[in-house]
Amino acid sequence: MRCAHDVATIRRAEAAAMAELPDGALMQRAAAGLATTCGRLLGRLYGTKVALLVGSGDNGGDALFAGALLARRGAAVSAILLSDRAHAGGLAALQAAGGRVDDPSVLEAVDLVIDGITGIGGSGGLRDAAVAAVAQISSSSIVVSVDVPSGVDADTGEVAGAAVRAHATVTFGTWKPGLLVDPGASHAGAVECVDIGLGRYLPAAQVSALQRMDVGALLPVPDAESDKYRRGVLGIVAGSRMYTGAAVLATGGALRTGVGMVRFASVEHPAALVRAHWPEAVVTILPDDGADVLDVGRVQAWVVGPGIGTDDIAKSLVAQVLSAEVPVVVDADGLTILGRDRQLLAARSAPTVVTPHAGELARLLGLDDSTRSDIEARRLHYAQSAAAELGVIVLLKGSTTVVCAPDGTTRVNPTGTPWLATAGSGDVLSGVTGGLLAAGLSPFDAASCGAYLHGSAARLAATRERGEAPIIAADLFDALPLAIAGLSATGFSPSDLVGQVHG
Repeated sequence: MRCAHDVATIRRAEAAAMAELPDGALMQRAAAGLATTCGRLLGRLYGTKVALLVGSGDNGGDALFAGALLARRGAAVSAILLSDRAHAGGLAALQAAGGRVDDPSVLEAVDLVIDGITGIGGSGGLRDAAVAAVAQISSSSIVVSVDVPSGVDADTGEVAGAAVRAHATVTFGTWKPGLLVDPGASHAGAVECVDIGLGRYLPAAQVSALQRMDVGALLPVPDAESDKYRRGVLGIVAGSRMYTGAAVLATGGALRTGVGMVRFASVEHPAALVRAHWPEAVVTILPDDGADVLDVGRVQAWVVGPGIGTDDIAKSLVAQVLSAEVPVVVDADGLTILGRDRQLLAARSAPTVVTPHAGELARLLGLDDSTRSDIEARRLHYAQSAAAELGVIVLLKGSTTVVCAPDGTTRVNPTGTPWLATAGSGDVLSGVTGGLLAAGLSPFDAASCGAYLHGSAARLAATRERGEAPIIAADLFDALPLAIAGLSATGFSPSDLVGQVHG
């Protein structure tokens, strides 16, 4: 699991570690890790040209000491000082190793640039001198940021102005939330976390990202005593006369994730389509007034909302499902209904998972749709605020999917592909998440693992021999079992840092 800590927590851990270590030990460890990664990215050092963008903080010191190590191994290292308060010890070490102070024009012809401008203590966008220097970096240079790309908020991933776009980021001691969440994550490139000895001083992380082995350990696996009921029964209320596809997609997502049984309920036309596509589902045709939806039979969890519309009948369906004393996933039209009447959540005693995109979250929070762009830029803030305000698990979909619990505990999903931005993919996700809920996962784990599997399936579906290609939501059905199988495949491993930067 990738565990991320906020800046205040990291500062306390650093202070505790430095009290027990020789002066400068943490910076030397960081510089050594940074230099090692830079050397690996370059492939060779002798004769290469490296430039350092040096600010006034400790990240500038890290860059200078790393530059000294690279210079001793034969690289020609130049430092561009963007402050008159450069780290004195680091600057002396660089010059003693043969490095020199230069002007920004050198950036036009170097192999690698180390960004040590601001780091985790920075706030707001880059200042004018830094912006001008960054603009001179050659497009052929590899850019490596120290700890976080300068201009990215380490705690949130927010980018308030100009910021460095790195090919790789070398971070120290622990991950920072801003490296996991867009837009900061998209500025960071490939990330390597270097252990500098902070681990025993750090508390449990509030923000984390599940990895393959974590998801594999959480997913239930049937045994010889399993039957369809023990594997979980999910109720799905989806589709309407106008919107039929959502019913098929949500049901398929649940079935392909391994739930024991799906009890599907809707009006006649979507019910007929589900029967045709998924004969495994137990289908109930609801009367036109949507009454008595809970009479379909016993379930361990519900999904409600995809394609049901937003009229009074749809509201009645949502209200009935939310009155059940089992976990519920609310998606799509169900979220619009909740946004109009949040009192529907007031009497809930069982857990609720909501799966909005930015526009739907705006409506849930009673905000204008014009705030959508702000939500996308401040994903952690809005998702955590909504979870606390509504008392539900929030799965905020988007370029980075964020899952938040009411107490602020957050997981950031590391899987997915831009090709997943296609009609109906969210309906599949609601089925996947509901299936995991019915199988016995906690709501937080079900949402986190559901997002992970959904993103992994999309990558598998989009992968072709020569790269990635467009997918449709239905392509996820065959890919979901492969994504689950991949959790335990011993030969599977992610690309290493060099492959991510150069691939």
